[in-house]
Parts: sequence; structure tokens; C-alpha cells
Amino acid sequence: MHYIQRELLLSPYRRGFHLITDDIIRAMPELATLQQGLLHVFIKHSSASLTVNENADPTVRGDFERFFSRAVPENEPYYQHNDEGPDDMPAHLKASLLGCSVTLPVTAGRLNMGIWQGIYLGEHRDRASGRTLVLTLHGS
Repeated sequence: MHYIQRELLLSPYRRGFHLITDDIIRAMPELATLQQGLLHVFIKHSSASLTVNENADPTVRGDFERFFSRAVPENEPYYQHNDEGPDDMPAHLKASLLGCSVTLPVTAGRLNMGIWQGIYLGEHRDRASGRTLVLTLHGS
């Protein structure tokens, strides 16, 4: 059983949902050496999230952003935490709803996802710096 762990710094993204599957695969070339295993991806931030969903039609990304912006709106009078602006608390809520990690199976040197699945970064801030991911690969 092999374990490999490294951090991946993503470039800053604008607010929205962004496919990062290829970034992760490039950062973890050892994927190709495993017959079976797991890749765990964790984001080290509380105002961005990770999820797996449809990777082919770009309108899905816009629909995700519109849905979450309506479900968790800015400037609600009951928010107390707004030190960094009106997107501060909504970003934390969206990140909690979607989650901070994904775990994916590895089979025959590749991520074993459905043909229409990809890994998304949910960027929930208007002005975010780059985001850091911890990639942990294990298998044989």
C-alpha cells in the first residue's frame, strides 16, 4: 500500500463553480501507477467547497451558482458575521452545505468516475485568493 500526499495551490477563480479535475490529475501523476485505491481531496478554506457533478454542459455551472445564491442570499438581517463583506457569511454557509472534501476511487491508473462527472471547486467569495487543496492518494 502506497500513500502520497501533497498540496495543490489553485489560481484564484471568480465566484462560481469551476471544474478542477484536470488540475488535480496533473498534480498527482502517481495516479497512473495504481491499480486500485482512493484519492481524497480536501480544501483548506471555510468559504469554498468541493463537489462532484456534471462536467459536460457549462450551463450546469451557472445553474449551480444561481441556485446557491438564491438559497443562501447575501445581506440577510440575521447574519452577524460579515467582517469581510456581504458575501462572507453566505460563503461559509454554502461551503458547509456542499462540503470540504471528496473521495474518489482509482481503478487501473485513472479516477473511476462516471463519464459525465467532474470535480468542482465552489468559489463562494467575490474576491478570493488562490485556494489550497490537500491531495492524499493511497492504494496499490
